[in-house]
Amino acid sequence: MKILPTEFDGKPIRRVYDEATETWWFSVIDVVQVLTQQVDYQAARKYWNKLKERLVTEGSQLVTDCHQLKMPAADGKQRLTDAATAQTLLRLVQSVPSPKAEPIKLWLAKVGYERMQEMSDPSLSLNRARETWQQQGRSEKWIQQRMTGQETRNKLTDYWATHGISKGDEFAILTNIIHREWADVSVKEHKSLKGLESQNLRDHMSEAELIFTALAELSTRQIAEAEDATGMDENKAAATQGGGIAKQARTSLEQKTGKSVITGANFLPPTTKVIKAKKK
Repeated sequence: MKILPTEFDGKPIRRVYDEATETWWFSVIDVVQVLTQQVDYQAARKYWNKLKERLVTEGSQLVTDCHQLKMPAADGKQRLTDAATAQTLLRLVQSVPSPKAEPIKLWLAKVGYERMQEMSDPSLSLNRARETWQQQGRSEKWIQQRMTGQETRNKLTDYWATHGISKGDEFAILTNIIHREWADVSVKEHKSLKGLESQNLRDHMSEAELIFTALAELSTRQIAEAEDATGMDENKAAATQGGGIAKQARTSLEQKTGKSVITGANFLPPTTKVIKAKKK
């Protein structure tokens, strides 16, 4: 998942984009804080807890539709918090009497409209991504490789979507097969190696890692196309073979350079450790 900052009337509202399901998830407490016009975050959290109890008592489905996801807290750490889709929040807003209700409904609709624009014109999404990476200090060479890799990824998922593979869990299963084959580690293990939690792994890959990921996914698609792979079993076989081709290239390079392609390097901002002096 990818965490992106956003605001409503100058108030930060955390949101997470799940690339596997192509869904935005918003922090419920952040939205509640705006609706109730609470200055204190803890007051908003207490309001939401009471509202949840009332909704459960009333038999509402809204609480069930919320999920706990990790988002950055005030202390900078990733902490679990209730999150909901724009659709769920639009219904939730109706449960909170607030003059901000209509404006935030319009804001949520706007976020959805922006996503629709990006789907009809992918260049808009790419332009926003490029600007974000430039602000984060990525080199133009890295950005170009990241965008090329994303195009390769999109062509693969487009193939899956038209050949009996469902978005979400099945996309994730095939992606993990490809990754484990070429990298000898799963996506989860690779993220752990880099010290990542909810961050997007590809946003923290080195240039070499991006290139081999793209090679694995390109090989997978071309093998699947050549065999007209349909359904999970046939596409699992293509994923294994495609990842294996990239693994051969990776191991050959590592033998020549004596360096591992898979690294723990990331682009996370440096953390500042505060050491408290002990009182005697």
